[in-house]
Amino acid sequence: MVSPVTVVKSEGPKLVPFFKATCVYFVLWLPSSSPSWVSALIKCLPIFCLWLFLLAHGLGFLLLVFSALGDAFLIWQDQGYLVHGLLMFAVTHMLYASAFGMRPLALRTGLVMAVLSGLCYVLLYPCLSGAFTYLVGVYVALIGFMGWRAMAGLRLVGAAWRWTELAAGSGALFFIISDLTIALNKFCFPVPYSRALIMSTYYAAQMLIALSAVESREPVEDYRLSKAN
Repeated sequence: MVSPVTVVKSEGPKLVPFFKATCVYFVLWLPSSSPSWVSALIKCLPIFCLWLFLLAHGLGFLLLVFSALGDAFLIWQDQGYLVHGLLMFAVTHMLYASAFGMRPLALRTGLVMAVLSGLCYVLLYPCLSGAFTYLVGVYVALIGFMGWRAMAGLRLVGAAWRWTELAAGSGALFFIISDLTIALNKFCFPVPYSRALIMSTYYAAQMLIALSAVESREPVEDYRLSKAN
């Protein structure tokens, strides 16, 4: 098992561009009331840095492409591009779920996530109207499914504990918090400091999921070696 300290020492320096880009976003804090290509670029820059991080490890970047497109569309959500952003992130969650795989199945975890997803939709439902009544319902189901697959292998105690699953599960949880805050703020009521909460949890989610993708390679290689011996 790779320890968190080892992960920080080996991968931390490679994430410096991501942290710097994230700091640039929060320091500049360009007004959301005046969307522009510059604000879209600043918002997407941390995701681009994570793309370079994954590329350096020989991993694909398709997931982050759809995330970046979703970020760009949400810059202009008040101009009618909210649905476009919703669809881009729906694709992202489907791709993430596929990457996490279906092993182990973890039906109990799936049941818990189904109940929590249902509760979230019940909370949002009175605030929704028109096509969003169905679109948000589908989106909640997709992100709940992604969260299930991310947390399926999570073990917090014992010898089965692995940093990979903890990073994936934590990333999925942060993603759910970020998107739930967006929905509450957009459809139900103003959430205090919503933008700061949304973006901090979103960037944390993407970073942790990227780390889990990198770290998941070593356990697989170790498993193959053990079978060969």
